[in-house]
Amino acid sequence: MHWLLGRKKKEKEEEEAAAAGFGSDLCMGFLPHAATMFSCVGCFWVLLSSTLVAVCSFSFISPAWIVKEQLRSNHHHHHHSNKDSVSFGLLWHCSESLDHMYRCYTFGGLGKFAEIPSSSWQTSAVLCSGGCALLAVSSLLAIISVFLPSGGCERRICGLAGYVQMAAVFIMAVGLLVYPFGLNSSLVRSFCGDSDIYNAGECQIGWGYMLAIVGVMLTVFLPFFAKYAPKEQLSPTPLPTLL
Repeated sequence: MHWLLGRKKKEKEEEEAAAAGFGSDLCMGFLPHAATMFSCVGCFWVLLSSTLVAVCSFSFISPAWIVKEQLRSNHHHHHHSNKDSVSFGLLWHCSESLDHMYRCYTFGGLGKFAEIPSSSWQTSAVLCSGGCALLAVSSLLAIISVFLPSGGCERRICGLAGYVQMAAVFIMAVGLLVYPFGLNSSLVRSFCGDSDIYNAGECQIGWGYMLAIVGVMLTVFLPFFAKYAPKEQLSPTPLPTLL
């Protein structure tokens, strides 16, 4: 009798062990897929962050925020009007010289920030450069989070990077909105004619300014990806709760 009870108890334990093994195998087959999914989001987040840092930096140093193409008029084979092409950036001023060579110069030379022709452009330069710096810091945090194990530390790093990216978006957007206020400066008017705030006159918006706008618009999505970037391991659901 005792032998029969012991055999039934042993068979029951083997069945429970087999069921637990099946459940663990099922969960182990599911968890790598979930971890891979979250890793893909994190990798895409890191790639997009790094790309937008490059876009931001390239647009920041671009001299083509406000441009004017060369205008020439010819009457009776004589040039009565001759206006050379010119372009302005945050820190650069490019124009065509008398020998038809296109040369670029910094405003007042390096280290002379106060000689930027407009206080609005000075403010925009500070805000845009600060936003680019914050975006670079957040990109570094994103890269670090990829190599961290799943857990609270990784979630905190991703959360911090997301907040930094939100601040970068706000700062750079304000910088881009402030920049057109400098179109009424005397230097811009000397080349663009009757230009005013948010009115470029004879000039037009260049590719550098448009690239900066596109970069800020894409940066808006980075905090969203930062929320889903952590490699969270989904714990298996206990078997009794399914019954």
